[in-house]
Amino acid sequence: MSVVTFLAVLGGTSLAAVTARRFRPAPELPTLESWALADRRIGAPAMWFLLGGTIYTAYTFAAVPGLVYGIGAPAFFALAYTVIVYPLAFVLLPRLWTVARRHGYVTVADFVRGRYGSPMLALVVAVTGVLATMPYIALQLLGIRAVLTAGGLYPRGAAGDLALIAVFAVLAVATCRHGLRAPAVISLVKGTAIVCAVVAVVVLSMDRLGGPGPMFAGAERRLSTGGTAGASMALDPRMYSVYATLALGSAMALLMYPHVLTGAFAATGADALRRTSIALPAWTAVLGLFAVLGVAALATGIVAPPGNAEVAVPLLVREVTPAALTGLVFGALAVGALVPAAVMSIAVATLFVRNIYVEFFHPTATPKHQRRIAQAVSLVAKAGAVVFVFGLRGQDAINLQLLGGVWILQTFPAVAVGLFTRRLHHVALLGGWAVGMAAGTQMVVSAGFTSVIHVGLGGWQAQAYAAVVGLGLNLLTVAVLTPLLDRMGVPRGRDLTSPAGPRPGMETIT
Repeated sequence: MSVVTFLAVLGGTSLAAVTARRFRPAPELPTLESWALADRRIGAPAMWFLLGGTIYTAYTFAAVPGLVYGIGAPAFFALAYTVIVYPLAFVLLPRLWTVARRHGYVTVADFVRGRYGSPMLALVVAVTGVLATMPYIALQLLGIRAVLTAGGLYPRGAAGDLALIAVFAVLAVATCRHGLRAPAVISLVKGTAIVCAVVAVVVLSMDRLGGPGPMFAGAERRLSTGGTAGASMALDPRMYSVYATLALGSAMALLMYPHVLTGAFAATGADALRRTSIALPAWTAVLGLFAVLGVAALATGIVAPPGNAEVAVPLLVREVTPAALTGLVFGALAVGALVPAAVMSIAVATLFVRNIYVEFFHPTATPKHQRRIAQAVSLVAKAGAVVFVFGLRGQDAINLQLLGGVWILQTFPAVAVGLFTRRLHHVALLGGWAVGMAAGTQMVVSAGFTSVIHVGLGGWQAQAYAAVVGLGLNLLTVAVLTPLLDRMGVPRGRDLTSPAGPRPGMETIT
């Protein structure tokens, strides 16, 4: 029965993707903007589903409760950062949408190109976005394969791999033809399925365990005897710096990811984004329920294989839910991978076409030609993710995605700070980006591919998120280089977003 309901959810999602063609506007000349941004016609209700479905991936819904299962309270930083991110989104996204719409920008690198008049700075922003996003696409497949395997719904051998490829192929074709409209439609299915599934599993788990009190008490007992250092349902004061930097750094990095910005650029207006930002914390509540499932898995006595804590929740689902509901839950998680993977592939393709292909190889490309190239690149991105999943170790994708979070945060000064001031010199921003990328990568790799590193200054020692430390070095470099470059007379590029010209710090975006 579980297989039947699982296939029903996937089949319904595939049909929904096909219906995306019904949401096209009247016939017009094909353009990249129409394909990648759905003609900027997604209103606030649909935007809530699209951005929520893009930000909260299938891997997130497996990894967060897996972290809770493994280490307890420190894992709840994920809830803190999703609370922090929405005030930032309320301030940044509408402002960025306004300038993008007025000047016809399709990508964040377009904005950087226009704001600083620097093709090279726009290029590094685009390349960073592509590098940070590609392993993220593969991670969606890895996450869903791990979840389904734990749930007993992934056939062994070639049959399971072919089934996963078939589901992904439907998404690839729908995205190639209809662009952002396909994941926008699928996100409606994802939101509904995910909410229903997690509420049902939480209710059944608490009923079995006798309520939240006994559940948390049982989880604490299990952690205290598990032998994992620092694992507890209460946050150790020594972890405060880690918790704070992880929450803040993750929130800032999230808004720089191309798939989030692509979804935001598709809104009908700045007000639609503000309304969406106000309502998005409801998705945090859903993530909180998934985190509670990690606590329930501990209290229930679920035993996950060593090093695979993310399968604790799938094992819990099999333990406490009837067969039909089990299929629904795993189907919802599978759909959860499709929306972000589709938007990510669109974002990567658009960045490549606008800021690499057209900028440096084919400046005279017509809108129709740009769209065709983007469609082809989106297919290549998905195919590359499939090859990565089946050709390399899963840990490789996790390590690269970890580095991706460090890398994407290094674009924050050029994008977020650039929205409010142009005092920073574009050459200084290039230097800061290089320092942040090199330092962040070195710290993560030297620490054995962990995002938490030890920081020492004088006699002070603390642990912190490597991306935040890299960003600090980035900003320090920019702050030092900007006045030096101005004194040396290094020219600034022309600001196309402001009528005030290139006077540093005096411009307002229009």
